[in-house]
Parts: sequence; structure tokens; C-alpha cells
Amino acid sequence: MLYKDFQDLKLSALGMGAMRLPVVEGDDARIDEQAAADMVDYAMAHGINYYDTAWGYHNGNSELVMGRALKKYPRESFYLADKFPGYDLSNMDKVEEIFEEQLKKCGVSYFDFYLFHNVCEMNIDAYLDPKYGIFEYLMKQKENGRIRHLGFSAHGGYAVMERFLRAYGEKMEFCQIQLNYMDWEFQKAKEKVELLKQYGIPVWVMEPLRGGKLASLPSEDEKKLKALRPAEEIPAWAFRFLQTVPEVTVTLSGMSSREQMEANIRTFEEDRPLNEEEMETLLSVAGEMVKKTALPCTACHYCVSHCPQQLDIPSLLSLYNEHSVTEGGFIAPMALAAVAKEKWPSACIGCRSCEAVCPQQIKISEAMADFAGKLGA
Repeated sequence: MLYKDFQDLKLSALGMGAMRLPVVEGDDARIDEQAAADMVDYAMAHGINYYDTAWGYHNGNSELVMGRALKKYPRESFYLADKFPGYDLSNMDKVEEIFEEQLKKCGVSYFDFYLFHNVCEMNIDAYLDPKYGIFEYLMKQKENGRIRHLGFSAHGGYAVMERFLRAYGEKMEFCQIQLNYMDWEFQKAKEKVELLKQYGIPVWVMEPLRGGKLASLPSEDEKKLKALRPAEEIPAWAFRFLQTVPEVTVTLSGMSSREQMEANIRTFEEDRPLNEEEMETLLSVAGEMVKKTALPCTACHYCVSHCPQQLDIPSLLSLYNEHSVTEGGFIAPMALAAVAKEKWPSACIGCRSCEAVCPQQIKISEAMADFAGKLGA
């Protein structure tokens, strides 16, 4: 197992994420506890020392199962991460209640790593609102040794991350972002890494395989990669990409089977970053994958001045592309939750004034109608 330095710690470069544990009969709330415990045992035996869970994973059962699976091991032999569930605005005034319950559920007296969970457009105002006292409470727990290292995770855009960092950046020790070779340019992950670098904050990676989307590729793309590294498995390319990004410390993988774990651990037995040709090829593959689905909006904003509804069309098309490429997901609905309903794609009246000035000749009205349909709004 490869290890990365973080302050005075040696963290396994591969961490076990507990959002996609094996389940019974496809029911996300019913974790196959024996299979999950076997995976933890295998992980511990093969050098993984970082384990990540959260309040909402598996309908609240991930913390319980991970706590029981790790209980047999000396507390100093592993690092446990948990998060304050600010993705649900109803939790904002319950930071103390939730934190205490999380410690009980996990069966520990402290968390090695603790995060503001999912800083995004929907919750940034509440996270920064002093009336909830979230930052102050978590800093107090850090002073008391019940949180060893404090950080945040973010699915929000660059501007949201920048705003959070302006407020709390000096106290943040790490940040967890969605980072993979598809999102390097598509979700502007490269710019987010650079932003964190400015603050001296190391990167934790979530969704390295983009929910499994990068675990297999179309045959023509696979041939391109196999020509460069015949022995490298396709999922391993995603991890080799991350090994090429020096700011990355821990890569979390939500492994749902022993077989996936064994394969990922084999990959992290050696450091094999990509050379320039391999990186260019991989990013080209990613670009083609996005291009097949995404609309070619360049955010020129010509359309905005011609929209009688004054919609932020480039932003909506960006979210539409995310929703289309991901084939659903929560990022677009989450971002739109921070936008007034009269500015949603459903507000488009189909007048096509925007299309008359679009340099890319995008059928914007059709995209807005499709987006509204996919969102059910």
C-alpha cells in the first residue's frame, strides 16, 4: 500500500468509502454486514488505514456498520472520518445533537477527520450563518480533541468553494472534492485543485470512477489506452490519473464488493503516474465522452440579453450537461434549489430569441424543455 504524508500522519493513499457497501436484495438501507466486515478486515490486513462514513449513507446505517466492523481493531490503528450533514437544511440547528449521536453510532470517543458535508449552492448561506454556530461548535470539538482534523467536502461550483474558503479557509486542513479524469475539465476540477493549492489545503478525492462510469469504457477508447499500457486494467487508469495530481493525498473509493477492493488495492501497491502522452490520451477520451452528450455552450452570454425571462441560460445549460452526462444524479437539482423557481428551465417560454444569436446554434428551447422534464418541474 502506498502512503501519503499529512502533517505528522501516514495515510493510506487509498481510503475505504462507506457509501456503497454491499447490500441485501438491492435495498440500500440493508447493508450485508458480514460482507462489509469482511471487506474491512481485508482492507486492514492490506494496509488501508483511512475509513470514511457519513450520517446519511445507507439511510443512516453506514456509521453503525462501520463502527462495529472497526471495533475489533485498536483505535490508533485506523483513521475514521465522518461529516456534518448540511446537505439537509433541516439539520443546520442540530450540530451538537448530530455530532454526539455520530460518536455513539460509530462507537468512538473522537473522529480523526470531520467534514462540513457537501458545501454547495443550496447550503452555503446556512453554513456561513453565525446563528447556527456550526463552525464555532466544530472548532470547539477540535480544541477538545474530539475532532483531530477539520475539513470540508464540496460538490458545489468554484464560486461556492471560494466563498467558503474566504470565510473558513485558514482553519480548514483538507478538502474532499469530486475529482476524476472526466471532471478534470468538465466540472472544472482542475481549477478547484488550484484554488485549494492557493490556500495550502491538500485534496481528498471522492468519485474517482464517477460512480462506476469510468470502470469500463467503449471498446474504441479501451483500445487507445491498451495501446499505451497493455497490462493496465481500465479502472486503474482513473487511479493512475489521480497519482499524477501531486495535490491528492487520499483517494476514497466506494467499493461494494471484495473483488473491487482487491483490484483497487493491487493498483495502489505501486505509484505509476501518467506520462505526457498518456495524460493527453486519457483527457482526449474524457473529452469525447462528454462531447457525445453535452451541448457545446461556450458561455458567451449572447443568449442572456435576448431572453425575455432573463434566465441565466449558460448556467442552466451547464447544469443540463451535468445532468445528462451523469444520467441523473443530485448535483443539478441541488444547485437549482438555490435558484428562484422563476429562473428554472421550466420558466423558458420557447420563444427561441436566444437561439437566433447563439454562435453554437444550440437548440436552447428544446434543451430547457428536456431539462424541465427530467427534473419533473
